[in-house]
Amino acid sequence: MRDFVVVGAGPAGSRFARSAADAGHDVLVLESGEIGRPLACSGHVSLDIWDFTPDSARDDLFQNDIYGARFHLGGADSEAHRFYKDEPVSNAIDRVGLDKTLARCAEDAGAEVRDGYTVTAVDEKPGGVKVTASGPDGVETFEARMVCGADGPRSRVRDEVGLPEPEELLHGVLGFDFEPDHQDFVDVHLTVPRFFAWRIPRGDSGVEYGLAVRPGDDAPQRFDDLVADYDADIDKRCSGAIPIGPPERTVGKRSFLVGDAAAQTKPFTGGGILYGMRAADVAAREIDPRQPATLDDYERAWRDELRNDQRLGSLVRAGYSMPRPIQKVGMRAFSGEIAVHMDRPTSLFSKAQLRALLSWD
Repeated sequence: MRDFVVVGAGPAGSRFARSAADAGHDVLVLESGEIGRPLACSGHVSLDIWDFTPDSARDDLFQNDIYGARFHLGGADSEAHRFYKDEPVSNAIDRVGLDKTLARCAEDAGAEVRDGYTVTAVDEKPGGVKVTASGPDGVETFEARMVCGADGPRSRVRDEVGLPEPEELLHGVLGFDFEPDHQDFVDVHLTVPRFFAWRIPRGDSGVEYGLAVRPGDDAPQRFDDLVADYDADIDKRCSGAIPIGPPERTVGKRSFLVGDAAAQTKPFTGGGILYGMRAADVAAREIDPRQPATLDDYERAWRDELRNDQRLGSLVRAGYSMPRPIQKVGMRAFSGEIAVHMDRPTSLFSKAQLRALLSWD
């Protein structure tokens, strides 16, 4: 019997597998398809991403330095309110390559990673769990003391063990124009109800366009309107669900969720790569596979880790739906040089940010 079966080899699942294996646990990771595909997540990340990868990975994953954002209340030619730093605030990276890198890190730590295994059932028992999956050689069953659901916003593990769903699932659409673009600002358009649309230059790799809306709000048409406004030639597109708002509970009797399955995401952007990996490290630290009571320790600890940033992130998102005159006032008040960390809304109240707001430069 293994200590953990991890379902899903995205950033959160691979990070947990790596950290748990480093701690001496026997870990098996099951990924339903090819690791990193299909792509359903933006490749725009904070610089903190490099704390979770080997030093050598940056050369392969890096695409572009981003120094700030231009916020728009209209289309591509509308007035741009610039928020920036004099040094990079984020990077555009190879998102598929990131998943593959993190999975290799898990293997290097001692975890076994298998792709092509679609989990069809999870059965929690008093002494452990039984995970059934359809793989290259047919149906197989794996036994472990615990199962980690890292299988995304529509988690099969979550459904199988009866845990509640996230508060909200947005419909996200991504598209890529492969014409090189070395601009160093992203464009953010507050023209999508209750969320936003974006344009991210990726250097030699081209440009990423995207948006997210509530289900039923015709995301494909809104996306077509966005790229037409920029006169972009989209060579590839993909879509997926974006979870916002953690469910009331993320642990079962012998099960727990990490990453998008637990809606460990930023309410104001939907991004979850860094939040999910932070929570994965908390899980590896708090959970003893031989002691089911430690699942509650994980539940408390990950919420403590992310609570303030998620709460403030919800307030930031509320600003997307403010009346246009109020949005204009806010843009003018905050535009200019900033000292805000894109993954930590609490930095809005840092001394550095207050100094930037009060600066006369």
